[in-house]
Amino acid sequence: MPGREVVPLTACLALFGLTGVLSNDGTVVAFALCGAMRGFAPFNRPVARVFLGDVGSLPIGLLLAWLLVLLAQRYLTAALLLPLYHLADATITLLRRFAKGERVTQAHRSHFYQRATDNGFSVMEIVGRVFVLNVILAILATATVLTPSRVLHIAALAVGCVLVSLLLYRFTQAKPR
Repeated sequence: MPGREVVPLTACLALFGLTGVLSNDGTVVAFALCGAMRGFAPFNRPVARVFLGDVGSLPIGLLLAWLLVLLAQRYLTAALLLPLYHLADATITLLRRFAKGERVTQAHRSHFYQRATDNGFSVMEIVGRVFVLNVILAILATATVLTPSRVLHIAALAVGCVLVSLLLYRFTQAKPR
């Protein structure tokens, strides 16, 4: 799943870098990370032959966070939109586990994509839906970078939140047969 999660985000950041939105260092990192994830994707398709684990995921997450902080310095709305699905999934999952009194540091199967598999969705269906959503979020983020209108920024963020909410909700429902 990392390729389909990270590629739209890093591709968008790399394109932003080409237009001068990111620093040269940020642009190089965005291109490198996008290429690395694109190259890794075939090995991570279901059933994965290579698994990143925490050792691989942590540096990717840190690099993405740094790139998003660079973007947020000038384009906060875009920096919120690009990782919106993943922020929502992780935040809601942590808050739900905390509210239930579960130890949030222990392994679990309560992320929305895991719940979707339990509800009958195939891994490829889940990955495909998240990928399409990430592409839409990247388009919305691009619109906010290209247009300084506050109304557009608020509308783009609202549309992004609605789309993410709809997908998260869909993942909690049993797949129709």
